[in-house]
Amino acid sequence: MSRGNQRDRDRERAQARGNHKSKTPKNDGLTPEQRRERDAKALQEKAKKKAAQAGDGWSINKSESHNIKKK
Repeated sequence: MSRGNQRDRDRERAQARGNHKSKTPKNDGLTPEQRRERDAKALQEKAKKKAAQAGDGWSINKSESHNIKKK
């Protein structure tokens, strides 16, 4: 089984996949600053949600850490 033309076929497939992407950025009607604000807000909400999940009783405050005795 020879694989001599595999590179050429892969190049053709990659070129065909690349043609479907548009070269212009997605226009959602926002300025770059508005987009940054929107993204920052989404990231803050995501971090808050993740912190709430992680903070379900397993986190230790720094002020309480000195009360833990090591064996």
